[in-house]
Amino acid sequence: MNTKQTDLTYVANTYGRFDVALQQGCGATYADEDGKKYIDFGSGIAVNTFGTCDPEWVAAVTDQLNQMGHVSNLYYSAPQARLAQMLCEKTGMKKVFFGNSGAEANECALKIARKYGETTGRSTIVTLKSSFHGRTIATLAATGQDKFHEHFGPFPEGFCYVTPGDTAELTAALTSGQVCGVLMEVVQGEGGVNVLDKDYVQLAAKLCQENDILFMIDEVQTGNGRTGKLYGYMHYDVQPDVFTTAKGLAGGLPMGACIIGEKAESVLGKGDHGSTFGGNPICAAGAVNVLSRLTDELLSDVTAKSEYIRKELEGCPGVKGVTGLGLMLGVATEKSNAQVAADCLRDGLLVLTAKDKVRLLPPLNISFKELQQGIAILKKNL
Repeated sequence: MNTKQTDLTYVANTYGRFDVALQQGCGATYADEDGKKYIDFGSGIAVNTFGTCDPEWVAAVTDQLNQMGHVSNLYYSAPQARLAQMLCEKTGMKKVFFGNSGAEANECALKIARKYGETTGRSTIVTLKSSFHGRTIATLAATGQDKFHEHFGPFPEGFCYVTPGDTAELTAALTSGQVCGVLMEVVQGEGGVNVLDKDYVQLAAKLCQENDILFMIDEVQTGNGRTGKLYGYMHYDVQPDVFTTAKGLAGGLPMGACIIGEKAESVLGKGDHGSTFGGNPICAAGAVNVLSRLTDELLSDVTAKSEYIRKELEGCPGVKGVTGLGLMLGVATEKSNAQVAADCLRDGLLVLTAKDKVRLLPPLNISFKELQQGIAILKKNL
């Protein structure tokens, strides 16, 4: 059997895969089992920050593999400690909890909010409609999309969903006296690459401060340079009490992190939370390499590439609009997004979808030549 047949026979049928078996790659280019090449505008869903098989990242991970692999969190390890220091120093936060995914990072944030509100009898967590926070039972409950709530109930109680941009609804929820935390994405990825209004986010932060509520930002997809800032909330002139990240943090290895500010830094104590693999030295070494390379120059380059894509696509025949920040963009198309993605795949371009849009998440360091080639293929298929 070939790869596709083997997969269909033995792997759980939980993914709607594109009809291609990728075999190898370098940077923003992949090749399938037949040797056909593809320009990557997906980055493994915003994971491969510097593309695939990036030489500097590979060297950092290999060096750690040759020193020490897994060691449990019953012991200290230098890569994890160094990574936590970098995250805190770059964001003004105080503590970090490491897990393996965005869902785990968000689970940690939810637990922090619940314990924070325990002494005052508050347990409700406010999230936004059209949000996505993960596929565990609790993070599904936090997700504000009905389609994700099918089949798997009953869900944990204590979640309230408000409409993005509706300031009256937000104010009513946050002044109810029942809320311990708010969790929001500044760009709703799976919800359709929707960018939140700056005034709305700042109002949420203000209401949280006034009502002793934890202001929490889900940076699972928007984080680590993806939007042209180190973290997406930095576009909004706010400081979260907690933020979560994953995907691009370790550049291709499974790692999630819940980063905790001063208000909540002492909420979790020994035994309150844990992870066997969280902060694994190999993953941490990959993340240290990624964070060390997210310089102001690189972030400016991300913004320039974003502006180029927008210039090429806005007003283009077949395009109804472009949303997003940095290299996290959604393209509303006249054709179905699934058809556009299939046609691009045929012509050697990997793109993603999000609700009714084509989603673009190229590696942050994609060359302008590859970017131009990819955009030309996309425009041809709109």
